[in-house]
Amino acid sequence: MPAGDAPRRISALKTLGPFLRPYRLRIALAFVLLCIGSASILMVPAGFRNLIDEGFLRAGAGPETMERAHWRFVALFGIGLVWSSAVAGRYYLVNWLGERVTADLRNAIYARVLRQSPAFFETLQTGEILSRLSADATLVQTVVGSSASMGLRSLFQALGGLAMLAVTDLRLFGITAGLLATLILPLIVLGRRVRRLSRDSQDRIADASAVAGEILNAASTVQSYTHEDIEARRYAGLVETAFRTAMTRSRWRALLTQLVIMAVFGAILFVLWLGARAVAEGSMTGGQLTSFVLYAVIVAGAAGTLSEVWGDVMRAAGAAERLMELMHAVPSLSPSPAPVRLPQVHRAGIRFERVSFRYPSRPQIAALSGFDLAVDEGATVALIGPSGAGKTTVFLLLQRFFDVSEGAVRFNGTDVRALALDELRGAIAVVPQEPVIFSADAMENIRYGRPDADDQAVIAAARDAQADEFIQRLPDGYRTFLGERGIRLSGGQRQRIAIARAILKNAPLLLLDEATSSLDAESERLVQQGLATAMAGRTTLIIAHRLATVQRADCIVAMEHGRIVEQGRPDALKQSGGLYARLSELQLIGG
Repeated sequence: MPAGDAPRRISALKTLGPFLRPYRLRIALAFVLLCIGSASILMVPAGFRNLIDEGFLRAGAGPETMERAHWRFVALFGIGLVWSSAVAGRYYLVNWLGERVTADLRNAIYARVLRQSPAFFETLQTGEILSRLSADATLVQTVVGSSASMGLRSLFQALGGLAMLAVTDLRLFGITAGLLATLILPLIVLGRRVRRLSRDSQDRIADASAVAGEILNAASTVQSYTHEDIEARRYAGLVETAFRTAMTRSRWRALLTQLVIMAVFGAILFVLWLGARAVAEGSMTGGQLTSFVLYAVIVAGAAGTLSEVWGDVMRAAGAAERLMELMHAVPSLSPSPAPVRLPQVHRAGIRFERVSFRYPSRPQIAALSGFDLAVDEGATVALIGPSGAGKTTVFLLLQRFFDVSEGAVRFNGTDVRALALDELRGAIAVVPQEPVIFSADAMENIRYGRPDADDQAVIAAARDAQADEFIQRLPDGYRTFLGERGIRLSGGQRQRIAIARAILKNAPLLLLDEATSSLDAESERLVQQGLATAMAGRTTLIIAHRLATVQRADCIVAMEHGRIVEQGRPDALKQSGGLYARLSELQLIGG
């Protein structure tokens, strides 16, 4: 690590300031308790010095001497009581602070990530994000909730102890300071090595988490290809790499700890030997030597703790860097500075005006080129064409997951870039080809379309979507847990749940993305009935491959290479011998 990296890494912790600021009163109280605790422990050696030098341990000590000694013991107990109370209060406050700040940090980053466009997730795996929210946030919690407080306490005790060493015996203090100064260079060298290995270790753990998340989400595919052993070995290789990196870091950190303990212990013994000679020569009292040794022990313990804390701080600095990369990620879509209200949200008229678009991840290929399309309110328009024709891109631009390169997309006459995203997307309901079923019961999965809907509205939407019958047969009816990604349901059942969700949302624009392309005949019949209800009175755009869906459309738009090659009524297009007719004959549409 270059010499300038440590300050840069430490500066990453400054980004936590906005999360700490709301709790500055608690921080101030914890600091006061820290000062009280540090001052209390520094008073103990001075107390022992007085006890020893007053000679109460000598045979024949008088009653007055013993009386003073008794009260000094009481005073020492009082110091211990204050010390323990301050430590307990500070411990509770800093742990509360660590938990609270980490929770706020996770919430803020998670909310930020949810607002990123699809382009963000093209380059960053979900497992990587989860690793940062869990492992990296935990490292930050360790520093905020304990290490920072321990570091400050140790720093105060080290500085206070050094000051008291100087007051007790300036000559021995000079020798002690010289010995400690010789430790600085090796500590700096080893510390840099540990910091670099700490970041490497975090990165390797994130790599393993990313792969695990990806494979677990595709477990059925892995099993279909009998790749369980292959994927297990791949994950094991990544875990082993993370383990080796962590062990390398641990070895260097262990060496650092050993060096600190050995050097400090040796320094204390050497100073104790010098002090013992001074006592024998009469140039120093036994109480002075005792207090000097106790202060040296305090300084040594504080130095050892500081070396440990420094390692934690540097690991947390690396974690904060990674977290703030997510926190400061700028969405590729800039919100309108003065968003326009969506006019007449009870209807939806759509217009694409000479739209051209290229995906940021593949700018050399035009997904849409000079695309013109007008969809009147209440109309049903089907988009057909081979894979890569640009059909899904039309849906993505309508929902403004990306901004057009040229031209404009208008919703009820207003450019979607001028609308607030939540208002635009609130006017659109989507039934995807692969519906998303959340780890919740059937009632909550449907209610996702309109969170404030009551149970009766949810059940009514399920009936309209032809989903009520199979839901009622589930073990707990609408309260049946559907499993992760709806694993307890068939494809047709998942699709009807998604249709019920769209019906409940009651948005003026409905987007159907190949909603029946992978269903059997019976499931398709039931889904088609649900779709008919969902489409009633709404503007509908359909991406479809099956003739049964397309034939009910008011207009078919045939697309190829991001352009419209023909459009019209189904019967007219079939007679024209164009793309629609060819796809029908090849049974890519069906029929």
